[in-house]
Parts: sequence; structure tokens; C-alpha cells
Amino acid sequence: MPAIDTPQDSAAQAGEQEKDGVNWWHELRSITLLILAVLAFHSFVAKPFYIPSESMMPVLLTGDRLVVSKFPYGWSYVSPSFHPLPFLKGRVLGRLPQRGDIVIVSPHNRREDYIKRVIGLPGDIIEVRGGQVILNGTAVKQKAMKPLRLPVDGNAPCSPDQFPGARVHGADGRDYCELPVRQEILPNGKTYLTIDMGPSALDWYGPVRVPADHVFLMGDNRDNSADSRAPLAENGLGGPVPWEAIGGRAEFITFSLDGDASWNPLSWIHAFRSGRAGNSLRARSVAAPD
Repeated sequence: MPAIDTPQDSAAQAGEQEKDGVNWWHELRSITLLILAVLAFHSFVAKPFYIPSESMMPVLLTGDRLVVSKFPYGWSYVSPSFHPLPFLKGRVLGRLPQRGDIVIVSPHNRREDYIKRVIGLPGDIIEVRGGQVILNGTAVKQKAMKPLRLPVDGNAPCSPDQFPGARVHGADGRDYCELPVRQEILPNGKTYLTIDMGPSALDWYGPVRVPADHVFLMGDNRDNSADSRAPLAENGLGGPVPWEAIGGRAEFITFSLDGDASWNPLSWIHAFRSGRAGNSLRARSVAAPD
């Protein structure tokens, strides 16, 4: 007598066939949810950032990878990944950065991120005279430090155009970039090192008053930074920037590459710069200057 398939048998067979095949809709949905979760994390919590220039030397070098937190100042139109939104005024749960914070910022006229240090807040009067920052009529305290030597590599070539006469040969046989550095101390006690190679067009600026809901940003490599001192036409920030343009705060370096790696995977290990992973990017505090 031939076997008779029951409804239960048919359902079981269908379930087995479904298990044997790939449920593409389920896979596509899982991948989409994963992508959305990553974008949401990048937009609202933290994202990686690559340093493409030397404008924040000596604290940041070309080739550094770091983490930028997105929530310390609230969220704005630049918070979403890839900056898809036009300018929108205001921030959600907005808070102003502190002087000395390193932040990422999007200029008015382009869809990319710069990284600079906060020097001036709303209401401040900013001026630069001969490379000396004047904040509200008082010179920001500076202290000349021992020249800093940075190893020359593919990502830090010590170009003579930017650092004339700075390249020296060390006793260990390596070439170094010997840079004049100054410790700068802001009124809130935040301190960091700056590089000033001598007279430049950026050494004179202002005075200007920082408008409400704006901040004034500068790079630590004072002669080579397209920051608030430089006009938009020269790829600068064109003066104080609205706080809506701030995308987050730089927190720490994850790793750094010297740019000397080749196609050979064995060279990748030696391309890691030692001593940079984990370095905090929060300006340290000292006693506020008198």
C-alpha cells in the first residue's frame, strides 16, 4: 500500500528544503541592520579619524589614527557620517567645548573634516601679534622649550619648504626633524606644545570678537595650519566657526603608521610607530597663569 503524505509531513519537508537553501532576504536584512548600527555608532557615539596633514604637530603626526567621540558637545547637522545634511542651526543637547579641546570641524564650503584646537569662545576678543596669541587683551602665556626631535619617515619627511633647516642627523644614524617648540598655557590652565618656525603670514590676525555660538580654532603647527586665521579661499576656516560645525572631540591615538610600508605584508609590522598608541589627546592642566 503506497505511503500517504500527511499535511504534517509536507510541512516538515518544506522546512527541511528551507533549511537547505539560503534565505537571501534574511541575510540582506541582517547586513542592512549591521550597516545601520555601524553608521549610528559613528554618527552618535564615536568614529575613527585619520590625520592627513601636519597642521597639529607636534601632538598629532600625519599617519596617526585616533578616536573622536561624537557626544561631548551634543549633536548637530555634521554628526551623521558622510555629512549628508545642509547647514541646520542649533544642536541637540548642545554644550560648548572648552579652551584647549582638540575638535573636528567641517568648513562652510566643503564636505570634509579638519582637526584643530579650541582657543576662543563666544565673546572672546582674539588677536595674533607676531605669532603671540592675545586673548581678551592679555597675551596667552608661552614658555620656550628644548627643541623637539621627531624621527624623519615617509609620513614626516621634514620638508624644507615647511621646516627649513630643521633636518639633522642623529648620533644613532637616523635623520630627525628638530623643531622649535613652545608651551602655551590658556587662561583655564590647559597646556600643550606649539611649533613656530618664525615669521609667517599667519602670525598677524585680528582683533576679532568671537560671535555668540561660535568658536575660534587654531592648529598647533602655527605657521602651517588652515585654521580660523586663514580665509576660506585659502582652504582655511574663514574666522570663528559656528558651534554647529563641530563634529566631536579627539580622545586618544589608537595607532600610527610611518608611511614607509610597501606592498609586502612583512613591512607592515615595521611601519607602526612605537610609543604613540594610547596617547591621550586631552590637553593636560596646570595651575592657571596669573
